[in-house]
Amino acid sequence: MNVHVTFRHLASSQSLREHVIEKLDKFKKYLHDPIDVNVVLSVEKIRQIAEINLHAKDFQAHAIEESPDMYSSIDLVINKMEQQLRKHKDKIKDHKNPQKVFTAPEPAL
Repeated sequence: MNVHVTFRHLASSQSLREHVIEKLDKFKKYLHDPIDVNVVLSVEKIRQIAEINLHAKDFQAHAIEESPDMYSSIDLVINKMEQQLRKHKDKIKDHKNPQKVFTAPEPAL
């Protein structure tokens, strides 16, 4: 997983970067392809904004959240992205193994 963390209007912090990378490890169980993840952490007055852009082989997702605390913004955006990934994985799983209904042919008289 390639992770790029960008800080806008915010001093670069190793603890925030480690928190993001630790939380992004959840995504490995949903996507096995090489994944590019761009995380943007920004501050606008009192709003702490976390944004994630995820690019995989056949899937792209985007999520953005804001709150008064940066760590809670990161947790919220990770949860939002995890919901999108879970929905995508369920679609793939259901599509590959559809439930087939077998009906026996009626005997000809």
